[in-house]
Amino acid sequence: MLNRNPRCLPNDHARRSKIEVNRDACEKAAGIFRALGDTARLQMLAMLAEGDLCVTEIAERLGDSLSAVSQRLKLLRSERIVRQRREGKHIYYSFADRHVAEMISNAMAHAEE
Repeated sequence: MLNRNPRCLPNDHARRSKIEVNRDACEKAAGIFRALGDTARLQMLAMLAEGDLCVTEIAERLGDSLSAVSQRLKLLRSERIVRQRREGKHIYYSFADRHVAEMISNAMAHAEE
């Protein structure tokens, strides 16, 4: 006889481990995904996969204004996706850590399949 009640019973999943999901970490991850959800920002990150670039190089390669690129980089910095370093009058940008670089690489590889 089939159980016509679609609800699970409390003991149906008792064997599964109780994994706690860190809400703060999920909030931060959601912010990262929102920041990555823009084509122009994603293009910039794909370019940074090749190495550090200054704002001028990014703007020239994208055919975009310095102010637009700077605003996008500001958002990416606020989400700790990229970091900056000053060298003379130039500010160079790179990935904040390998996790972000790998995430971008995996996303691009998946998109190209």
